[in-house]
Amino acid sequence: MKSETKPDVCVVGLGYIGLPTAAIIARAGCRVMGLDVSQKVVDTINRGEIHIEEVDLDGLVQGVVARGLLSASTEVCAADVFVIAVPTPFDKDHAPDISYVLDAGRKIAPVLKQGDVIILESTSPVGTTEALRDLITEARPDLRCPGLTSEIPDISIAYCPERVLPGRILEELAGNDRSIGGITPRCARKALAFYKRFVRGECVTTDARSAEMTKLVENAYRDVNIAFANELSIVADRMGLDVWEVIRLANRHPRVNILQPGPGVGGHCIAVDPWFIVHGAPEETPLIRTARGVNDGKIRHVIRHAEKLVEANPLARVACLGLAFKANIDDFRESPARLVAATLARRFGDRIHVVEPYAAELPIEFTDTGAKLIDIDDALESCQIMIVLVDHDIFRVVPLAERATKIVYDTRGIWPDQPLADAEAASPGLRLAS
Repeated sequence: MKSETKPDVCVVGLGYIGLPTAAIIARAGCRVMGLDVSQKVVDTINRGEIHIEEVDLDGLVQGVVARGLLSASTEVCAADVFVIAVPTPFDKDHAPDISYVLDAGRKIAPVLKQGDVIILESTSPVGTTEALRDLITEARPDLRCPGLTSEIPDISIAYCPERVLPGRILEELAGNDRSIGGITPRCARKALAFYKRFVRGECVTTDARSAEMTKLVENAYRDVNIAFANELSIVADRMGLDVWEVIRLANRHPRVNILQPGPGVGGHCIAVDPWFIVHGAPEETPLIRTARGVNDGKIRHVIRHAEKLVEANPLARVACLGLAFKANIDDFRESPARLVAATLARRFGDRIHVVEPYAAELPIEFTDTGAKLIDIDDALESCQIMIVLVDHDIFRVVPLAERATKIVYDTRGIWPDQPLADAEAASPGLRLAS
């Protein structure tokens, strides 16, 4: 990597993490080439526009593209630093799929040169950074790779996962602490020097495997704690209690901080990453596996209650409020709200209406169901049942007067002023516990 000038950077993958990361690096004055498989994404970025929703990202991308610091391509080019930010999904058996990471390694291998730094940011099972190193070693036997030579390696390879919150990505990419794990300590120092160009938070160096595990542990921790809240909500529903009132009171204890329940857990992090730990140590992870089962089971619980409610009111039109996996974003990946609404649409057809302010059209699974995308005002005027699946701000501000005559199933607890009912006795003006 160049020491006297700012490095040229290639960011592989221009999705929810890759594009903001590329823009932040470009803002620091580095020339950045974004690499993506989608020509549509590439063309959009090269126009100075964005294909995802994120606070302040549009203005930042427009600015760095206009200054010539950020461009995009489907073809890899030489750089000094390569940042890989591609998806890492799992298969039907919850086994991690690192094929996108390895494909990224194959793409950059031909252009690597002595002094280059490769950093993997994708959430990955333990050992993925080493697997990436081994692939590069095979593709480029002319390069001395870290951990496999007794001499000074020609390139450096490290792992540094993001830890950001959608809606605050730009702020947190720069402000949050980072764990930087190198294949060797030298690799970690090379990556550290790069991140200090644009990260204000503390950058802590470690080994690659520890950094990989740290990212998984962070999300598994949240999954386990959310599972406790979701299990409480099911127990409270069985006992006819308001779970949000119970949690509010319990959290007055100075050492208790119970999270809020919901219709399940979504997104590409918390709903996915714990499985990477389970897959790596299946006999040693009963708690993490159980938490995943509780949170997935909460989705089925919500579907059963919603179906019962719709069946009990055969003439009522239904509004499903929200499809995103969390509030105020357009990210529908692994979203429990999306699954609940689609399941209802397949069963009840054109009785189902969907309100999602961050969608221009319904996802493909709603095709031929008869369900319609409407806005919140139309829903309040035409629908008798309101099923709250996402706590978007636009839903929170609906006053009691506008929903007083509705049957409400509130899985997010955003309308605590609505009187509580149970599924069997639901009637207009009452809400169901989650």
